[in-house]
Amino acid sequence: MTDRILIVDFGSQVTQLIARRVRETGVYCEIHPFNRVTVDSIRAFDPKGVILSGGPASVTGTDTPRAPQGLFGMGLPVLGICYGQQTMMAQLGGKVEGSDHREFGRAYVEVSDACALFEGTWSPGAREQVWMSHGDRVTALAPGFRVVATSEGAPFAAVADDERGFYGVQFHPEVVHTPHGAQLLRTFVRTICGCSGDWTMASFRETEIAKIRAQVGSGRVICGLSGGVDSSVVAAIIHEAIGDQLTCVYVDHGLMRLGESEQVVRVFRDQFNINLVHVDASDLFLGLLAGKTDPEEKRKIIGKTFIDVFEAEARKIGGAEFLAQGTLYPDVIESVSFTGGPSVTIKSHHNVGGLPDRMNMKLVEPLRELFKDEVRALGRELGLPEEMVGRHPFPGPGLAIRIPGQEITREKLDILRKADAIYLEEIRNAGLYDVIWQAFAVLLPVRTVGVMGDGRTYDYALAIRAVTSTDGMTADYYHFDHDFLSRLSSRVINEVKGVNRVVYDITSKPPGTIEWE
Repeated sequence: MTDRILIVDFGSQVTQLIARRVRETGVYCEIHPFNRVTVDSIRAFDPKGVILSGGPASVTGTDTPRAPQGLFGMGLPVLGICYGQQTMMAQLGGKVEGSDHREFGRAYVEVSDACALFEGTWSPGAREQVWMSHGDRVTALAPGFRVVATSEGAPFAAVADDERGFYGVQFHPEVVHTPHGAQLLRTFVRTICGCSGDWTMASFRETEIAKIRAQVGSGRVICGLSGGVDSSVVAAIIHEAIGDQLTCVYVDHGLMRLGESEQVVRVFRDQFNINLVHVDASDLFLGLLAGKTDPEEKRKIIGKTFIDVFEAEARKIGGAEFLAQGTLYPDVIESVSFTGGPSVTIKSHHNVGGLPDRMNMKLVEPLRELFKDEVRALGRELGLPEEMVGRHPFPGPGLAIRIPGQEITREKLDILRKADAIYLEEIRNAGLYDVIWQAFAVLLPVRTVGVMGDGRTYDYALAIRAVTSTDGMTADYYHFDHDFLSRLSSRVINEVKGVNRVVYDITSKPPGTIEWE
């Protein structure tokens, strides 16, 4: 079994970044909520080290989160981050207090002493930038620890007990605003914990194929193929594992971008020789969407209709015991979060839900241990084409939510498809596609007056959107130069009949969302 690290989650908004940084070092890790972690569960997971995350609670309060006390007697290296440092100090005999001198954002630590965690990265006497987010602070060390770094607001900004392999930092090494944070985490997992760093997509592929074969046996699997990255990688790895025991169903709702449906059929039927059922249900979807303008109503119609069509095709195929699903690790983390997940629904999720319960099938979820960037890496490992693996995120309801506040018609879809294709072509020509997280066009429910040739026009306004992001949780608009915007506007207006005005959306997330609906 590959070496692994356990991350105990105390509710920090950036706990997933700890896992990302650990996996970037070639070490497998998992995030478990603190209230599900026991000494027995740690032994069962068999990690080579444990990281305690940050969190919003105060160690000084009553009934606030704690690590299992027995963890500190298991002989495992432990790294406490922010709240994780504070609870470790409190549980091992130190002291934590609230402070009037809080630190939020960029700060600087003075490295006062050497320790194994800093080896090769920070030296005594150095002044290093970090990212802080704390109100409470350690005011007395637990026995066996010494101070190795201080800051203006945290006299115990980093503490170390090299003999036991225990370390605590008040700052967040997992965020990019701590420039050497990734290296500190690498030192902890590779050097202090002794992990070999042999977890690769090649090894994951081999292990997961064996797991799929063991789970499915001689059974049959059905997979709903959307053409997106997740379902495409799911289909490719399951097919490599069990071949013709897999049947994929591509429900074409008529809301895809230009040429995408043809690409799905070409790649999976012709290149991979996968059993593929292509259902052109565009007339059905567009008929049900006729006259609908409310975004939630559109989403629900598309989601329900997808389930109905998929279920009908599954019945025609018959005999499948297993349903393939593109569940990712962030979905798994959210489902077991001790906070219960977000309390407010901003909008219905893009993905279709409800399939497993209705179809009474066992789930095959080969991606449930992976983050999105790891899914892309696996897709490349499996030989999927780059234009499919590296594709920008695309919502399940497709172009229906990029025609906001208005009825969906074939005419509007055709206008939007052509404009969107020109936009993405210009982005690729400028070498910007892989720099931008997501880019798309939106057909606005506004007609504007224009002058083309010797006549007046009264056509649609088109908005374009492009954002940079690392995880889609926050995003900033991409700063195109004006030559690009001018060239794009000219092409769209000249080549797409029905558009006479182009505007650029410069709203960040928050306060806006990435999609318009």
